[in-house]
Amino acid sequence: MACGSCGTSSSGLPKGCNNNGACGTDGCGKLSVFDWLSNMKLPNGQQPFNFVEVRFKNDRKFYYKNENGISLNVGDIIAVEGTPGHDIGIVTLTGELVRIQMKKKNLSWEAEDVKKVYRKANQKDIETWQEFRDKEKQTMIDARIMAKKLDLEMKICDVEYQGDGAKVTFYYTTEGRVDFRQLIKDYAGKFGVRIEMKQIGYRQEAAKIGGIGSCGRELCCSTWLTDFRSVSTAAARYQQLSINSQK
Repeated sequence: MACGSCGTSSSGLPKGCNNNGACGTDGCGKLSVFDWLSNMKLPNGQQPFNFVEVRFKNDRKFYYKNENGISLNVGDIIAVEGTPGHDIGIVTLTGELVRIQMKKKNLSWEAEDVKKVYRKANQKDIETWQEFRDKEKQTMIDARIMAKKLDLEMKICDVEYQGDGAKVTFYYTTEGRVDFRQLIKDYAGKFGVRIEMKQIGYRQEAAKIGGIGSCGRELCCSTWLTDFRSVSTAAARYQQLSINSQK
């Protein structure tokens, strides 16, 4: 189970276990990947795969093209292409295993619209990134209050600022459809940045927030599980789980 003091320090490195970033995550065991190809050499003449896997807050990961040939290792903090501006993330995977992961997720590395790695993050990038990360908790509280004032049947479960602060994403759960056009206007006026709303399911919410399962261990979806398959009622009964879909 992740220790309570895990998170990102002011220098941008993980804290808590004093591993100083060697694990490549900003929390112990949070969707970490073991690179079983790291000690294998490429055949003669084959160029290293020029994509890297980058992890952002909680369970969000994406793949970026290292077209400038920057020397990147697991744990490096880098600036990548955002929408708009740039985002800051941590390299979690490099080399041929990235190709396998992209193929598994049906992502093309030959598409024209692939996003790119800009550079290794400098001190200013990291300070700005940390400044906006520190704002996220208060932003979520304010966002929930504003949604409640509009009597919207939705729950703001997570908030994530882009690394440069140009955009903020609100993750929410709801039972039905919600008209949040006025809410977006209110958010834009309050926070003064580009607003993006993303609806997620209850299992995705658990993956972001984390918690302890009925087995007494940290939730699988917040540590290693990324493929959320449907669970039948019979399977839930067999495992003595609640039939309630929210659980």
